[in-house]
Amino acid sequence: MHTPRKGNVFIVSAASGTGKTTLVSRLLNNHPDIRVSVSHTTRAPRPGETHGQHYYFVDPARFQTLVGESAFLEHARVFDNYYGTSIEGVNILREQGFDVILEIDIQGAEQVRRSLPEACSIFILPPSFEILAERLRGRATDSDEVIAKRLSKARHEIEQAFLFDYVVVNEDLVAAEIDLLHIIKSYRLKQSSQQLFIEQLLENS
Repeated sequence: MHTPRKGNVFIVSAASGTGKTTLVSRLLNNHPDIRVSVSHTTRAPRPGETHGQHYYFVDPARFQTLVGESAFLEHARVFDNYYGTSIEGVNILREQGFDVILEIDIQGAEQVRRSLPEACSIFILPPSFEILAERLRGRATDSDEVIAKRLSKARHEIEQAFLFDYVVVNEDLVAAEIDLLHIIKSYRLKQSSQQLFIEQLLENS
């Protein structure tokens, strides 16, 4: 019997409006052996978001307490709000054998790359800036001022794609999901992910 493996960590980042959240949600719905880390945030819930499912919504004072306790694998300030990834939450999922997706911004991705160099980083690109602008306006969740800020920041964010291990262009959701899954499956076959099985195989030879 194959030895249970420790799950891998996948950093998934993108410029705002690229469809990262939708893409990751499709992957989770179709593959129960993949989980997403639920981040802490100080921003207010959007319509339909649930505490503990989409985010852990906390006030700024509580967030800073957690920072002081070194509870986060990464944390960052994005558009006047704070976001953080719980070390404990990620480790629990990995020990259970789940691959864990960290759906985080480029600031957080840089921190995770430093603290977890074995993590696989994936950047999601839009097909064009024109389509990116259309997607942001189509969400109807942000004001015109916020959309303008996101568009002005998008080019800088996309420049960071050069720092990531893989790049996936999200022109078609189905094709982009398949690309993501191929990356995840290839990492499961790395020697480091198969180490426990190799050791057990040798012990039983």
